[in-house]
This record gives sequence, C-alpha cells and structure tokens, in this order.
Amino acid sequence: MRNIILAILIVVQIYALGQDSSFNNQPWKSDRYPIVIDPYQGNSIEFSKLVKDKQVAAIIHKASQGLKPDTKYPSRSKLAKSNNLLYASYHLGTNSDPIEQADFYLNTIKDNPDEPTALDIEDIGGNNISLKDAEKFINRIYEKTNHYPFVYVNNKVFNAINSQYDEKSVFAKCPLWYARFLSVLPKLSTRVWEKVTLWQFSCEINCSATGKCLYNIPGTRYDIDVNVFNGTSDNLKLFWANFK
Repeated sequence: MRNIILAILIVVQIYALGQDSSFNNQPWKSDRYPIVIDPYQGNSIEFSKLVKDKQVAAIIHKASQGLKPDTKYPSRSKLAKSNNLLYASYHLGTNSDPIEQADFYLNTIKDNPDEPTALDIEDIGGNNISLKDAEKFINRIYEKTNHYPFVYVNNKVFNAINSQYDEKSVFAKCPLWYARFLSVLPKLSTRVWEKVTLWQFSCEINCSATGKCLYNIPGTRYDIDVNVFNGTSDNLKLFWANFK
C-alpha cells in the first residue's frame, strides 16, 4: 500500500508542474531543465565525452521499429547505466499489426523491465502506425506493464490527434513528447494534453553542422535528437522511479 501511495504522489507531483513560461522559451539554456537524447543505431555516441555534460541526464534509445530491433539498444543500455545515465526506450510504429508490434517491443526491452516506454508516431499515413492502431498499441503496453508510454508526435500528428480526440482518450493518459524545432514553443491546444513533458527541439532538421546546434552534446554529431524535460532533475528521477 505504501508503494502505491508513493507512486500516486510521484505522478501528482510531476503533472502538477504544468507548462510555465520559462520552459517555453529556450529552457535548455537553464541548468534547471535536464537534457535527454534519443538516439538510434545510426547515431554515433562517445560516452566518455557525453558524460562531461552534467545537464545530460537520460537517454531514450530506439529499441524497435515495426518488428525489427535496433542493434545498438542492448549495448548502449549497459553503457548508459555504467555512466549513471537514466535509460529508456521507444518504438517507432509502423502499419503492421499493433499488438504484434507492442509484444515485440516489450520482448526487445525485457532486460530493462522498469524503464519508461514510448511510441513514436512519426507521421500520418504511409507506412506509419495509424491513430486507431496507436490506441491499440498503447492499450497493449498498459495491459502488459501497468504504465502508459510516452507518445512522440510532430506538430502534424499533434494536430491530427487534437482534431479527433480529447482529454478522455487514451492519448491523454500518455505523457506528451513533442517534436518542434524552434527556440520558443508556440501556444498549443490543450484539448488532449495539458502540458509538454518532453520537447524535442534539435536534430538534423534545424542543425546542419556539429557544434552549431541550439544545444551541442559532446561526443555526438549534429544529427543527434536533443530534448528537454519539463521539470527539474529530481522530477526526472521521480518520473523514472515511478516505473519500478
């Protein structure tokens, strides 16, 4: 019972943070906000250099796409933890069976059962997971883990979800991971989500050379995805601890 109460308090504390003006305007310039990177097997990382940046607190690594694993996920899990970095994973959703994808993803990360999860809805249409299938994927993750995953969306997907769903939907139960490559967040609809939990603000889209990004991660190239967490380092640690 004590653990259940603690978990509830953690979630309440995190979601009570809200969306404040300081987070909306270049929050990475303040050491109050921890930095999170989300690499995949195609990104190069030198951990000995990366850990010199004490604002970098966590890695959310790609674990799978459709029914294919990311080859670097297992080894970087060990490297991240040995360097005292929080570690988690994401799945890039495709238009194949969403239940099979969810089960494949969970099997891929089975050695890290207590980490946050995430569903990457990369775009609308094509080979990407549909919003209906995304609902099924999310519900399957919750069924198996008792936790809702992050939902990663760009502005196009964000708008599509807000046009079809509201705060009663399963999407609203998931922390929002929002990709928008700007220095200042615009005013966003709160129809589904009240706040952005993770803001992906830098990648090869708005950075074309190493060292000239909005935020430069040592030991990585310009094409690394960089995010900022809406809360303090302690809040981030509590968020991770809620999955244990």
